[in-house]
Amino acid sequence: MSNDRYNQGMVTRRAVLGDAHVDRAEAAKTEMDQAFQTLITEGAWGTVWSSDAIAPRERSMLTLALLAALGNFDEIPMHIRATARTGASKSDVLEAFQHVAIYAGVPRANHALKLAKQTYEEMEADAAAAKA
Repeated sequence: MSNDRYNQGMVTRRAVLGDAHVDRAEAAKTEMDQAFQTLITEGAWGTVWSSDAIAPRERSMLTLALLAALGNFDEIPMHIRATARTGASKSDVLEAFQHVAIYAGVPRANHALKLAKQTYEEMEADAAAAKA
């Protein structure tokens, strides 16, 4: 079962984060973090993100809100980039961060929004450069 969950996790992880991100993460994997990476792939991607109980859009919004509420800001840019694949709009992200402001604190929501704005600007610049 674990191997199936790992394989499904890799499929889902690539669908949400993109091949380039996953390829970089896999290339950076070492003996030290091998077990941790397997845990994340099976648990987060193979179980939680692979569930069809809620849509990827809503899962993105939940994930971003939880990351912001708990102050796990390093993960926010990665999950903002993932919204291009999950269907969560900028408006959806703003709504999620507004919930964070009310229920977890304005400073955390404010910082998360700052990171989102920077990441969206980078995504737009990358898209424009790709077209040029």
